[in-house]
Amino acid sequence: MNTLLSTPRRLVMALVAAGAIGALGATGAGLVGASRSDAVAQTAVSSFNQPAAGNLPTLTTPNFAEITARNGAAVVNISVVGTSRSMREDTADSASERGAAPQISPDDPFFEFFRQFGLPGMPGMQGGRGQRPDTPVRGEGSGFIVSSDGVILTNAHVVHGAKEVTVKLTDRREFSAKVLGADPKTDVAVLKIEASGLPTVKLGQTSQLRVGDWVLAIGSPFGFENSVTAGVVSAKGRSLPDDSFVPFLQTDVAINPGNSGGPLFNAQGEVVGINSQIYSRSGGYQGVSFAIPIELATHVQQQIQTTGKVQHAKLGVSVQEVNQAFADSFKLPKPEGALVASVEKNGPAAKAGLEPGDVVRKVDGVAIVGSGDLPAFIGQALPGQKVTLEIWRKGEAKTLTATLADASDKTERLAQGAQDADKGKLGLALRPLQPEEKKQIGVDAGLVVAQAGGPAAAAGIEAGDVLLAINGVPAGNVEAVRAAVAKADKSVAVLIWRDGNKIFVPVRLG
Repeated sequence: MNTLLSTPRRLVMALVAAGAIGALGATGAGLVGASRSDAVAQTAVSSFNQPAAGNLPTLTTPNFAEITARNGAAVVNISVVGTSRSMREDTADSASERGAAPQISPDDPFFEFFRQFGLPGMPGMQGGRGQRPDTPVRGEGSGFIVSSDGVILTNAHVVHGAKEVTVKLTDRREFSAKVLGADPKTDVAVLKIEASGLPTVKLGQTSQLRVGDWVLAIGSPFGFENSVTAGVVSAKGRSLPDDSFVPFLQTDVAINPGNSGGPLFNAQGEVVGINSQIYSRSGGYQGVSFAIPIELATHVQQQIQTTGKVQHAKLGVSVQEVNQAFADSFKLPKPEGALVASVEKNGPAAKAGLEPGDVVRKVDGVAIVGSGDLPAFIGQALPGQKVTLEIWRKGEAKTLTATLADASDKTERLAQGAQDADKGKLGLALRPLQPEEKKQIGVDAGLVVAQAGGPAAAAGIEAGDVLLAINGVPAGNVEAVRAAVAKADKSVAVLIWRDGNKIFVPVRLG
């Protein structure tokens, strides 16, 4: 499933440690579900588009103090220590090794870049080299205990890149934690500490949660442990422009850096989500926050604890919203569904007969209201699973059956293609920008980094970056990249777009 570029490459920013906002998320994919017969997985998807039924909570103000007293001890503070690899460049040649500093003209288009980032002998360089040592990075987040023997759920971005993870309980005891697994596509991680008899939270169901219901969060914003904030559910099944398959719960609960990974409780004191992201123009809380549904999180937990990894399915389409104009054009009764913009060649959708211009209205009987509902549903499935698609094509309803593929297959093929393209010298797996992506980031040409390895990864280039040029040559296609790299000697200056900024990255070729 292809989605538009944006991680954080977006205004939605995953909360990271100790006063910093940002993270990639997200990039983008979803999750699990053993099979469509799995009742829990079905609930995790369908509950976002269908009204809750059965025993609805009464319209009474919850006892926040009681919920906090009953569950506070099961909420933990998580501190991490990692390293930040600074951008390195050493273009010293034999002349500089003999003490003669290489020169570059101020008129050279790369003069300012090399002045700042690493041509030996230029002003501002320490010791004539552009190398800086790794520096320790510390951060904090939250989590909650789901098993008395020390199993903890939190966000994947909280422990991303961590060398050490420490869990602190409310009784001030501290434990070294092991990361059993982390799934960046859903931003869920599972930790384990060696302890027993620990307090745990009770898990609820989002199907019983209504828009307008009270919810409460406990976490460690800015390091203030076991802070409590409350609000209401603003929306369910919210899709975000971050390459994510997660159908988020939107709330107005105050969430800030350090709340990441903490629990979101319903009025009965049951955990219904993991606080994960905020929507902000300032970097701080502005009244809109998002939580990962607990059903999705527990599916990730089960896969990690059972197999040590998480599998993701894909349909092989990119989709967009159906507005009223589209509905009128397609003669749809309502502006609902996921409009298929493109179909991956030889992918599951193509094999099933899905075509650009089709509108997916239901999957396995579950209504697709917004375009984000489709990737959210596919994200609950496993590779190899069959799904029934109810579509609208040229004014008529049709039914198709698709067998989902593994979401990792595309990345693997792209990686191999990129290696062939640059003969392993650069180490990038690339794909073309889609028209919507070009418009979104404001460029005419470029290539999305699907996977980074080798020299490019060592220089700090990451998946999700947009490659714009190499040594001044526009990266219009893979052939142009191959030609630019072939002409280069020891290193190249790579211009990339990241988080709304264009920056040069020096890459020493392999």
